[in-house]
Amino acid sequence: MNILYIIVIGLCLGSFINALIWRIHFQARSSTKKKQNEFSVLRGRSMCMHCRHTLQVWDLVPVLSWVLLKGKCRYCHKPYPDSPVAELLTPLLFLISYIFWPYSFNTMGITLFIFWLIFLVGFIALALYDFRWYLLPNRIIFPLYWVALLQVLTLTLFFGYGFHRILMTAASIGVGGGIFYVLYQVSKGKWIGGGDVKLGFLVGAILGDPLLSILYIFVASLVGTAYATPLLLSGRLKRTSHLPFGPFLIISAYITVIFGQRLLDGYMQLMGL
Repeated sequence: MNILYIIVIGLCLGSFINALIWRIHFQARSSTKKKQNEFSVLRGRSMCMHCRHTLQVWDLVPVLSWVLLKGKCRYCHKPYPDSPVAELLTPLLFLISYIFWPYSFNTMGITLFIFWLIFLVGFIALALYDFRWYLLPNRIIFPLYWVALLQVLTLTLFFGYGFHRILMTAASIGVGGGIFYVLYQVSKGKWIGGGDVKLGFLVGAILGDPLLSILYIFVASLVGTAYATPLLLSGRLKRTSHLPFGPFLIISAYITVIFGQRLLDGYMQLMGL
């Protein structure tokens, strides 16, 4: 039953992610306050981006509505600009997180899992937004900062998160975002974007361990290299081409949160440490 609940919640939140990224995008392009309110995440109604017709409940069933309508609006028959990727990806990542969760499902483990699902919703939105528009919007990143702060406060007040752990989290933040900040400053924004730096600080806070933050940066580099190398060799990508680094950072963050401690323990064992 837990798996069923997680899948259903993931499907619903995947639909929310789709609406979120498109509303933020259209709000950024809107020139008037009226149009911005029309695409408000909290107050705006679900509508077709072409004909502005309000969508009904049966138009918004995750994945199923998109398949039955063949990706087109029921009313104007123009294709939707989005796809069900978020609706499929979110429950899948939720389910993998549940199956391979690195903590026990006691009170603390459940609390951390709920926080992780919140972060994951934001991460999926950021990855899809950056992949499409080469931007990590502050409107998604900054609320996640508050969630990270709330997580630290919750662990401190209710689960004995002591001074040592707080120092470890501070060091993790410094590693996770500090290295990217130095690269950003040295290259004057040519090697890495400001959004990637903000994301690095956030992931460092979530990981709470400088060793995991180092692993996170290493894995991100591997993922980015694995993606870019075949494209460079085939000529579909040039050395001067611009790639969104945010999705690679988010893939790495996911791997590090779910499997990072296992990877570190395996490495330590292999090295005899």
